[in-house]
Amino acid sequence: MANNNQAVVEIAQTASKFSSSIVLQADNKYIDVKSILGLFTTLVNTQSYELHVHGPDADAAKAAVSEVFAKHGLNVKVVAE
Repeated sequence: MANNNQAVVEIAQTASKFSSSIVLQADNKYIDVKSILGLFTTLVNTQSYELHVHGPDADAAKAAVSEVFAKHGLNVKVVAE
């Protein structure tokens, strides 16, 4: 299992570099990926995630955030809007 604290901080820091809206769907909850607190409460209990990204730098944001999830062994599916 990934070290969630490190994963959370790194995901939030990476997401914060982008101006796009980056939202994680976990079960039926939607969490702003730039919110460390939101991520902490979510990454603990959920096994699969969907990433919704909207904005001017969405492609770069999707790639960067997905990479951090993968690095920490978290399974995320980027949803094409």
